[in-house]
Amino acid sequence: MNDQFVHDISNILEQARQRAKTAVNLSMVYAYYEIGKRIVLEEQQGEQRAAYGQQVLSELSRYLTSQFGKGFSVANLKNIRQFYLVYSNDQIGETVFSQSVNLPTVDNGRKFYLSWSHYLKLMRIENKDERHFYEIEAAKNGWSLSELKRQYNSSLYERLALSTDKDKVYRLALQGQTVETAKDAVKDPYVLEFLGLPELPEYSETELETRIIDHLQQFLLELGTGFAYIGRQVRFTFNEEHFRVDLVFYNRLLRCFVLFDLKIGELKHQDIGQMQMYVHYYDRMVKLPEENPTIGIILCKDKNNAVVEMTLPEDNAQIFASKYETVLPSKEALQKLLAEQTGDEASL
Repeated sequence: MNDQFVHDISNILEQARQRAKTAVNLSMVYAYYEIGKRIVLEEQQGEQRAAYGQQVLSELSRYLTSQFGKGFSVANLKNIRQFYLVYSNDQIGETVFSQSVNLPTVDNGRKFYLSWSHYLKLMRIENKDERHFYEIEAAKNGWSLSELKRQYNSSLYERLALSTDKDKVYRLALQGQTVETAKDAVKDPYVLEFLGLPELPEYSETELETRIIDHLQQFLLELGTGFAYIGRQVRFTFNEEHFRVDLVFYNRLLRCFVLFDLKIGELKHQDIGQMQMYVHYYDRMVKLPEENPTIGIILCKDKNNAVVEMTLPEDNAQIFASKYETVLPSKEALQKLLAEQTGDEASL
């Protein structure tokens, strides 16, 4: 038989199995919502609510375990009850979910898009706007549970909120990350804890680049939506002199090249000038007429914002300098900065 023929048939079956698995996972999420609802209604009938509630959970746990096996401990039933309490009063816009059309709704009109494991994590996020953001991003980008946890632990919501205009912060909870301009595709800082560099007393720019390539999947996840890898140390020649761009990506949403230059020390104005030359070359010699202007991002360990602002033109929309962190940032510190920026500390 033709190898391609066998491969195609295997792909069809694998996709069917994946869809079936997804359907089963979603069915259990809807079932747990209904179970949680019934538990809450039953508890409300007891005169001594706390004691009666514990009795309900204990008896229900014994019965369900005898009938259906593992997965119905008292602790898990408490999670199911909490799931209902959180999401019975939780609404989220459906227009951002491409797969929302054929999904059922629960009594409050809510739809669910992720696995039970995802919602176990999400329902513990107290800030509703932040919770909605991670739900939207996980569904849009197909994040696994580990990817969701990593993005949450790296404070993606706070970092994007700090990197965007104040008037656009509220859109994160309604639409997730939207990439419409060059600035939308840039984070500050980037969190690269997955590179394993904190344990090293010192490292070179070559080592940093090599670690990024070795962990390219995680780096693409950190970059965000729409990025595709083109190459490392991409060479071009100008006036018989050779230059190399550390990392080259393409963003299919913005339809433009994105160049990265890596700096392990403090950013200098010469670094910005070098990136300007790289961007100009790509705009004039590489990009197609129908593509948008190239974006240049200098990834540095430290920067002086005053130097950056003075070096770049006032109407700059192509070149950015962002810090990178090799350890997870303090979520509390970022939340404090965000509260100061938005003037809405109570919402956090």
